[in-house]
Amino acid sequence: MKRKVLVVDDERMVADTLGIIFEKRGFDCRVFYTGADALVCADTFCPELLLCDLSMPGMSGLEVVATVTGKCPECRVLLLTGYYASLGSARKWARGHDAPSLVMTKPVLPAVLLEQANALLLE
Repeated sequence: MKRKVLVVDDERMVADTLGIIFEKRGFDCRVFYTGADALVCADTFCPELLLCDLSMPGMSGLEVVATVTGKCPECRVLLLTGYYASLGSARKWARGHDAPSLVMTKPVLPAVLLEQANALLLE
C-alpha cells in the first residue's frame, strides 16, 4: 500500500514540484495551495505525512498542522520554510510537538527531502 502524503504550500510551483517528487517515489500524494483546502482533504485522506509550508496567507502552517494532527494523530509533520528568521521558533515548536516532526529550509534537495521524510515515517 502506498504511503499517503499531504503537501500544502501557497507557492504553486513549489507545491506541485513537491507532489511530483513524492509521486515519482511511489507515494499517494495530494497537493493543496491553501490550508483550508488541505483540511477538507485531510478529513477523508488522513495522511501519514504532512509536508507543509510554515508561512502562508490566511492559515499558517502551524494552524494546518494542529488541525491535521488533531484529526489524524499518527500523521508525521515536515515543515518547510524559506524564512530563516522563523527557524528558531519553528524548531522549538517541533521539539514540543507530540508527533514526530522536523523543520527544513527551502530550497531543499529532493534526495535530502525524501531521506528525511522516510526517516520520519519510520519513527
